[in-house]
Amino acid sequence: MNKYLNRISKDLVNANLDNYWSGFESVAYALYDKSYVYLFNHPRMKKNQHSNYQILNWDEQFMGCTLILYNDYPTAIVNIELYEDYESLYSILVHELFHGFQYIKGETRFANEILGITYPLSKENVELRNQERINLYSAVLENNIIKKKQYLNTFIALREKRTAKFNNNLLYENLIETIEGPAWYVELNAYSEKSPIAYKSVLKKYGQNLKDKYESTSDIRKSCYSSGLFMCLLLDEFSPGWKESFWGKEETLYDIFKQLSNDVIKISNIEISPETEVVINFAIQNRKNTFENFELQKGIHLFIEGEITAKSFDPMNIVSFENRLLHKNFIKVGINNEDFFIQQPVIAYCKDGLQNMIKLHLILKINPIENVDSLKIDGIGVIKGRYEKQENVFHLYVN
Repeated sequence: MNKYLNRISKDLVNANLDNYWSGFESVAYALYDKSYVYLFNHPRMKKNQHSNYQILNWDEQFMGCTLILYNDYPTAIVNIELYEDYESLYSILVHELFHGFQYIKGETRFANEILGITYPLSKENVELRNQERINLYSAVLENNIIKKKQYLNTFIALREKRTAKFNNNLLYENLIETIEGPAWYVELNAYSEKSPIAYKSVLKKYGQNLKDKYESTSDIRKSCYSSGLFMCLLLDEFSPGWKESFWGKEETLYDIFKQLSNDVIKISNIEISPETEVVINFAIQNRKNTFENFELQKGIHLFIEGEITAKSFDPMNIVSFENRLLHKNFIKVGINNEDFFIQQPVIAYCKDGLQNMIKLHLILKINPIENVDSLKIDGIGVIKGRYEKQENVFHLYVN
């Protein structure tokens, strides 16, 4: 652990970050495990003569790999337990630091995450989208300049056809690509610099998601990372100064990218391939299986029913199916005018949008402590309400 901490701090200086993106400045960052947080570069950090980081006890602010405002200052956080090799840890931290850089730059081109969670699986959209992604992948890997431009122009033509038919879906994708594509771009550059793997192999590793029709259809948000990244790589080839004027615009990354094409290609009517039918069925069944696997787990099943409000959640780790959402990471909810932080997978039954819920389903390892008018739930707190118990199932009725 200590060797990584010292190496990280030496590598993450602004001079090195500038190699990945001109002017790239580091915000604060923290590496953490389930016990401790190692905080670097924070303006409110206590000075330490023996190290350039501060050690804190872990708390619930440090969840996932993301950017948070810690003491009102942008701070990139990474769970060190998720990464076994240095190049992966270093590159994901560079990725999250770039989100801090976006914050400093006043980036505003963020997507409405509700559109991603409720993204419909239209056959025509999936067919066009997967053709589009193959052309984008091929454009980056192709060495012949004429073929490269053909792939690029076909990608743009396919996306324009999708935009005409599925505008809201494309708005969501374009905005995710604008935020996450450049972050994946600097991540790839950082990974390639530290890894012994050849650059072309790194490209294929990061582009795998573009070719995998099953994965890209099952996880729309994540799939936009790779398409955004590969647009950045092509902009490097055809418009090398694009990064200098990237900030302070309303244009999305795709809006900038499509200016590379001056050839109008007409896409005729698209025939839905048998594979697309299979891919969509796979995505739907995959979601269904995720819920069924959750419900079949052993443990104490707790159902909380009544008026429940979602206060915060991790949109990148939500699976939707019918009127239910599986929050895989965490959710903070309001019940009886109190807030409760649930740091475990939970199914939420929604009503009139994603924030209003009528039921939560949790699986506990430890039996709740039963009181006359409440249940005390380990790691969550005391929730007031009337409850019923039958074997290993509790029903708690609130409000």
